[in-house]
Amino acid sequence: MRDTLLIALYAFAGAAATGLLGAAVLRPIRRRSLTASLAVVAAVGVVAMLAGTLAVAWAMFLSPHDLTVVTTVVAMAAVVSLVTALLLGRWVVARSRELTVAARSFGDGGDFAVPEGPTTAELNALSRELASTSARLAESRDRERALETSRRELVAWISHDLRTPLAGLRAMSEALEDGVAADPGRYLRQIRTEVERLNEMVGDLFELSRIHAGTLPLAPSRMSLYDLIGDALAGADPLAREHGVRLIGHAVEAVPVEVDGKEMSRVLGNLLVNAIRRTPADGTVAVAAQRSPDGVVVSVTDGCGGIPEEDLSRVFDTGWRGTHARTPPAGAGLGLAIVRGIVEAHRGRATVRNIPGGCRFEVTLPTAL
Repeated sequence: MRDTLLIALYAFAGAAATGLLGAAVLRPIRRRSLTASLAVVAAVGVVAMLAGTLAVAWAMFLSPHDLTVVTTVVAMAAVVSLVTALLLGRWVVARSRELTVAARSFGDGGDFAVPEGPTTAELNALSRELASTSARLAESRDRERALETSRRELVAWISHDLRTPLAGLRAMSEALEDGVAADPGRYLRQIRTEVERLNEMVGDLFELSRIHAGTLPLAPSRMSLYDLIGDALAGADPLAREHGVRLIGHAVEAVPVEVDGKEMSRVLGNLLVNAIRRTPADGTVAVAAQRSPDGVVVSVTDGCGGIPEEDLSRVFDTGWRGTHARTPPAGAGLGLAIVRGIVEAHRGRATVRNIPGGCRFEVTLPTAL
């Protein structure tokens, strides 16, 4: 038992000395290539075994022949271990360099392509993460380009829509100032109408800016959807009569919802105004509300004749107004964008689809608990 302990002690002392020396070597080269680190680790293992073996052999007073045999075996093992470590290190470094080149591609605005060939589990996991990050960055770039395009269109359309009423206001104010207005009262009424139109546009822009900034204040309370829709129909009735459009709201269930009454009234008002302006005279705009597995669905159906399939995905974009034939005489294409923003702020969603003779806008809201 005592001899065994001595052998273990000598072996441990030789291996420990080698391990300390290897750690001292690894410290200054820890920032160098992985190949060098693997070679040092392999050398430490083999030299530690050799040192321990020699220490035990010396303590046991082996014959010179036996000591030579043991040393030769350990030396061959050291050579094989070092060569294997160098080959493994070069292979890992080559794969990491390929990964670096691939990562640089999506960092420069391209897409990440996973390097071909086998690799270690860690590098493979890193490749998957980089591929996922590349996909998210590509989606973010696409959204940014779409938003930038939308902003440019919005600025162009707002500039156009502001120029017309401002030019009219300037002409009417000059006529009143010069005293050449045949009917000053009519001019003043028209000026007030144009000012209200401008005020609505500015209000829409302010509302949209709060939605995009995520600062839209909501004060949700429990209320009946039947009452909300009834108020919205009453508010839109004068416009419907002016356009010769019938409003129908018979299929409305008294479903409780947890919403901000003011903002949700704006959603319903925008949808109704949009539907009335798109529907020809003698047409019908129908409002319905019912429960569904996803929550509460409010639908507004018009008789616009349908929206081109390529435009369906853009209906709720900021500034979108469709073709010139469908563009109303007022508005800057902000109403539906505001609808989507308010609905999403209520954790709902707004969609649109074509039906025979028109289209149907649907707003899905969570059911009140």
